[in-house]
Amino acid sequence: MERPEIVVLLLVGLLIGTGVGSAYARARRGWADYQTVRKSVPGARSAAWLLIRVATTKIGVIALLLVGAVAYAAAGGGPAPPGQTPDPSATPSPSATPGPRAER
Repeated sequence: MERPEIVVLLLVGLLIGTGVGSAYARARRGWADYQTVRKSVPGARSAAWLLIRVATTKIGVIALLLVGAVAYAAAGGGPAPPGQTPDPSATPSPSATPGPRAER
């Protein structure tokens, strides 16, 4: 073999080796990333369930407060706003029998 043939074969080998080596390095990086993510999934899953529990608890408390407020408003609770007279059916009517002061 002559010297130029050896140089050409060496260059072809370097090009093929560089391509195969970079593909191998990319595959190793991908595998390492996959293993890292795979190990973190159970922790992320439990954190997601915890967030879902917190959100549903908050929604439940807000719904209970709203139901209580609607029930309170429907029952007519609370004082009358200023400038309005209270419901006349809620005030006691004067009695038909005279009291002790009626004799005077």
